[in-house]
Amino acid sequence: MKISIITAVYNRETTIGRAIASLQAQSFKNYEHIIIDGASNDGTLSVIERMKSPESIVISESDAGIYDALNKGLNMATGDIVGFLHSDDIFSDFNVLQNVVEIFKNNIIDGVYGDLEYVSQVNPNKVIRHWKAGNVPVSKFNFGWMPPHPALFLRREVINKLGGFDQRYQISADYDAMTRYIHTGKAQIYYLNRVLVKMNVGGESNKSLERLWRKSLEDFSIIRKYHLGFLGGLDTLFFKNIRKLPQFLISKK
Repeated sequence: MKISIITAVYNRETTIGRAIASLQAQSFKNYEHIIIDGASNDGTLSVIERMKSPESIVISESDAGIYDALNKGLNMATGDIVGFLHSDDIFSDFNVLQNVVEIFKNNIIDGVYGDLEYVSQVNPNKVIRHWKAGNVPVSKFNFGWMPPHPALFLRREVINKLGGFDQRYQISADYDAMTRYIHTGKAQIYYLNRVLVKMNVGGESNKSLERLWRKSLEDFSIIRKYHLGFLGGLDTLFFKNIRKLPQFLISKK
């Protein structure tokens, strides 16, 4: 069983090396790493060239944004399973891929997902927000639930059948894709009760009030598109945002 890990990157020379290192440290080695660089003009490519391995496939060219880049990666993927490692993210430990593959081998499923930690950019051990995904029925999409996209691994045949990212959405195409795969497409997913990915705080969707507003508009458009919720989708949008609050209530270790 082979895994395709796709990374889209643009001007992330300070973080891309850590992301690559976390993949190369995995105990499971049957993977390919597809890196789609958007023609970075800082030192990103130098870091990639220095760290790339025989498993690396590197493309550097201008693109139309992160979802265009990820779609390029999907078109190139040859693995049985597909996952995404963003340029600001790292796998939580060296057994993540091994654990994911074991679940696929031992269960008749379409996907595996786990938990996600948002961590400080200066200290990856400092957890700011803990996204406990939980073993939740698909019907909870109506109440704003979704798995953390960076902690979701899917069989490539599911993506091939139902399509990649809809580039009409600039911020929420991952929400659209997961709703299409899991809620509408009925993909069978398995919850792996552990943190799989650590993500730096300060993502693209949360950079400004304007971005937050645009994300809400895109989310609502997706909610209406898939007929989620019971009050015209407003209830789903409300729950989608309010359910994030407990993620900040982290027990101090």
